[in-house]
Amino acid sequence: MTLDRHHTRRRFLGHGARLAAAGSWPWLGRSARAAPTGERSLGFDHTHTGERIDLVYAVGDRYLPESLARLDRFLRDHYRGDVGRMDPLLFDQLHGLQRTLGASGRFQVISGYRCPATNATLRRTRGGGVATTSLHMQGRAMDVRLPGVPLAELRDAALDLRAGGVGYYPDSQFVHVDTGRVRRW
Repeated sequence: MTLDRHHTRRRFLGHGARLAAAGSWPWLGRSARAAPTGERSLGFDHTHTGERIDLVYAVGDRYLPESLARLDRFLRDHYRGDVGRMDPLLFDQLHGLQRTLGASGRFQVISGYRCPATNATLRRTRGGGVATTSLHMQGRAMDVRLPGVPLAELRDAALDLRAGGVGYYPDSQFVHVDTGRVRRW
């Protein structure tokens, strides 16, 4: 047990040091951290639509409205085509994960925005595992993986960020990240 706790602490401190060096602490309020500098960019491959996107979504402390609109469209409900508004803090969380892990590839998106009708259908047909009040319906959650990064390592880095909820789905090969309260499953 001591070894596990020591290993977890060491991993957390290592990830924290990399985040500090990267200047990316997404869970801190804007008033508690220095304003971000430079461009923040992300790339995504959508596993259901086959679409791909690479863009700069923020410069300094300013989000780029045109880029956010493109991401909203890209991360639409792939079942029904409904477009929701995604939480920009989710993109900061993913950007922080990428920098923490030293990864440069595109995130593979399994699910982004989910409209209430789709969420209800998935709850009925998936045998549980879909929350009644899923943060996907608020644009505050994504299910992703990052090629070249073991799924457990992606999960651990997301947990270390303490930026929101983290769900681990090794059988389905994705990690759920959201901007809700800090929790894990």
